Amino acid sequence: MKKLPLLLAVCVGFAAYVSPVAACTRVVLKLDDGTVLTGRSMDWMDDIQNNLWVFPRGMKRDGAAGAGSIKWESKYGSVITTIYEIATVDGINEKGLVANTLYLAESEYGAVGDKPALCISLWAQYVLDNFATVAEAVAALEKEPFRIVAPKLPDGSPATGHLALTDTSGDSAIFEYIDGKLVIHHGAQYTVMTNSPEYSQQLAIEKYWSEVGGTNFLPGTARAADRFARASFGIQSVPRGIDKSFINAVPGQDLAVQGVASVMSVIRSVSVPLGLTTPGEPNIASTIWRTVSDSKHLTYYYDSATVPNTFWIDLTKLDFSPGAGVKRLLLTGGKYYAGEASEHLEPAQAFTPLGATAAK
Repeated sequence: MKKLPLLLAVCVGFAAYVSPVAACTRVVLKLDDGTVLTGRSMDWMDDIQNNLWVFPRGMKRDGAAGAGSIKWESKYGSVITTIYEIATVDGINEKGLVANTLYLAESEYGAVGDKPALCISLWAQYVLDNFATVAEAVAALEKEPFRIVAPKLPDGSPATGHLALTDTSGDSAIFEYIDGKLVIHHGAQYTVMTNSPEYSQQLAIEKYWSEVGGTNFLPGTARAADRFARASFGIQSVPRGIDKSFINAVPGQDLAVQGVASVMSVIRSVSVPLGLTTPGEPNIASTIWRTVSDSKHLTYYYDSATVPNTFWIDLTKLDFSPGAGVKRLLLTGGKYYAGEASEHLEPAQAFTPLGATAAK
């Protein structure tokens, strides 16, 4: 009973850390056979008109931030999800590197400087285009080869976020800009991320709740801090190997199949029901889609909150060679799919990223 006052104080204290627009969650699970699965949810206040895209190697890009933009040519092909058709917020490349961008209200990217600029709309895409592992990305990005610029989104929301990476080894990294400085948390132990507060404080929340014990008590609201505690408990609880106590876990079942279902169950457990929003404080947004990326088997799973079907893209079926062309899987306008959906990809012109659109 002595822990109760402290418990209430922590709940009330961290209730102040609320994302003013969006709420997303990211988790990582490494299975006994080495399969690494990264799941995330996207919560937002309105329709963000997201579609799936396939980008080949050899694409010439710039940072979409005007004359001083950083320039590069993509080394790796990728499958990604956009928001508003102006930003890459989620995806996996052909080497199994996964990038997830989540909203972070506390982000401050610093003053304009002499470094080449990169619009936040292409932050995740830059990483997927250029790196095969988390260690490679950390080694390059810690040198800060660019500065981030963050124009407002079409709905007027600030385009502020932090970036999470995972690779085939299970290595993980979180990138944030706090008070104008880049902060990197690098290590396989960083398996859960939500929105506010900044990641160092999220880790403090995890430490507290791990001492309380998830079977004793867990916070139940949709606030970022509460979702972090529940997601941490959930991802630590699901099986890493085939669990034969369940009727569908029959001998010979693909472990990755059960793993994807396990990760999806954790992400769904911290999702916000469709239609639930709070226009006052705290602002809570509905979960509109979820993804699971299988780094080992190069498969990208997509789960919409508006249709009952889950579908996936098998990257081994795709042509990422230079000149292969950009392709898109249309999700807007009532489109939906089930099973492996690469046959439904259609040629398309690459989207115009935020920053470039703002400059027009």
